[in-house]
Amino acid sequence: MTIEKPEKVKRVNKTAYRSELRRLQSELVVMQQWVLETGARVVVIFEGRDAAGKGSAIKRVTEYLNPRIARTVALPMPTERERGQWYFQRFIEHLPAKGEIVLMDRSWYNRAGVEHVMGYCTADQHRRFLHQAPLFERMLVEDGIILLKYWFSVSDLEQERRFRSRQNDPMRRWKLSETDVLSITKWADYSKAKDELFVHTDIPEAPWWVVESEDKRASRLNMINHLLSAVPYEHREPPVVKFPPRPPASDYDRPPREENHQVPDHSATLSKKKKGSR
Repeated sequence: MTIEKPEKVKRVNKTAYRSELRRLQSELVVMQQWVLETGARVVVIFEGRDAAGKGSAIKRVTEYLNPRIARTVALPMPTERERGQWYFQRFIEHLPAKGEIVLMDRSWYNRAGVEHVMGYCTADQHRRFLHQAPLFERMLVEDGIILLKYWFSVSDLEQERRFRSRQNDPMRRWKLSETDVLSITKWADYSKAKDELFVHTDIPEAPWWVVESEDKRASRLNMINHLLSAVPYEHREPPVVKFPPRPPASDYDRPPREENHQVPDHSATLSKKKKGSR
């Protein structure tokens, strides 16, 4: 298999990105209010290659949303008991109730991706998944759930660049696992697995939407904009909260601050260091 070298991507201007992201995030807050008031149920699936930008996209989606309404689901490896369940069973309990948005950082598609490629499931389990997934998703949609599936696509060279940047960054090194690195050697296998799952699960009721992610800024803007266009929300203003007049202090005297355990003022040392560095 020949992997073509991707063309150099022109990054979205940072100032323009921040401005548009802010606008889109404000619309997400409006959408959230509509979901709450109408009792809508929304599931957004984030899939794709490792380091394709799924996590950072989820972070921008949820940044200003109410975590009681919009929650992220990122399930760990199944327990021994869960391995003995129907495959979709452990995902069902995380589906939204009315007035909720669930964003799935990876999902039931693990079976058609990493589990299949790395040999964590049998060939029969893989075939059964490809047969059952469309049936399962049609039931969700038929019951009124808004189901959106996004596949974040990134080139092999950009993926490796991001892996190496994680390795060199102590703040993000935890995001790099041995399974991630192995995906470099199994690039073609993951490509074939993705093509196969698209054939079986790209259904009219819940199609796959591919997010080109060579430029993370562009991918976030494109994905959020599409999400807003796919959810049939209407503008809803949250109820106006009226502030009561503050009553005058009466019979309360605050105890001296010295009697409390105060957190040391670390911030004050920063200004001192700044002055000393001149």
